[in-house]
Amino acid sequence: MRNLITLMLLAFSQLFAYGQNENDSTSRVDSLPTVDSVTIATADSSPVKVRTYNLKPAVDIPLTAIGTGWSLYAFTEIYNKDKTPEEVILSLDKQDIPAFDRHGADVYHPEADEIGDLIFYSSMPLPLFLLFDKKVRRDGLKVALLYLESMSVTGLLYTSAVYFADRYRPYAYNDKAPMSERTRGGAKNSFFAGHVALVGTSTFFMAKILNDYHPDWKARWLPFTLAGAITATTGYLRYRGGQHFLSDILLGTAVGTLSGILVPHAHKNKNIADQRISFTASYMGDTPQFGIVYKFIK
Repeated sequence: MRNLITLMLLAFSQLFAYGQNENDSTSRVDSLPTVDSVTIATADSSPVKVRTYNLKPAVDIPLTAIGTGWSLYAFTEIYNKDKTPEEVILSLDKQDIPAFDRHGADVYHPEADEIGDLIFYSSMPLPLFLLFDKKVRRDGLKVALLYLESMSVTGLLYTSAVYFADRYRPYAYNDKAPMSERTRGGAKNSFFAGHVALVGTSTFFMAKILNDYHPDWKARWLPFTLAGAITATTGYLRYRGGQHFLSDILLGTAVGTLSGILVPHAHKNKNIADQRISFTASYMGDTPQFGIVYKFIK
């Protein structure tokens, strides 16, 4: 999985670089500057094109490099954990699992996990389809870096959680699973759902980019609905396959969704910032309450 993600990210960068070079060549021929394709009205009502995203290379490149570097290293470590002795596996008690998650230990359908893997590997290169959009392709390198940054944030959070915390997968408690599977080192990588998080990042990133470059779309909700459906399906299949508890999947969904949306949103030009996304903070007694709201309005 680590090698596939690495190759996919490299291919994504190279293809978007090609799109950027193609755009630069066209700009030189027409003697026009290359700008993003979002138009706003100035005070005198004259349309002006402004850049959709603003990047700070001094911050974004090191952040992406650190996240990617750690993720690649940690991927090797977390999939090479020491095997668990059989007697330890046999001593696992389902009653020690929080009630919210306990039912997951009774679920084991390996065929569902295989289908989930197909969705996972198919979702990683999905943002490549952004190449077919001329508006996005003009900003190819910038969008590629945003995608790398989004994936690196998700990878950093996921691999750190699994690296520093051992939580047995649901199938480790299940007698239906073969003992060779239950004792493997990877059986301690339940917290949290990495497949779900990465699928969420990929699909919601794509939805966010399409919406930002096409603010006048009437069906702006559709890309987000598809992203949610793909992410939810992945989560369901990982649960049914006995790979993760429900809490692992919910956390993975939150991490992936927020990374895919908030990384590009944080770089959006303040002059065209999406007013439909808002953050709330309040207190209920002594407990802080935080939230994110997305409004589907014109």
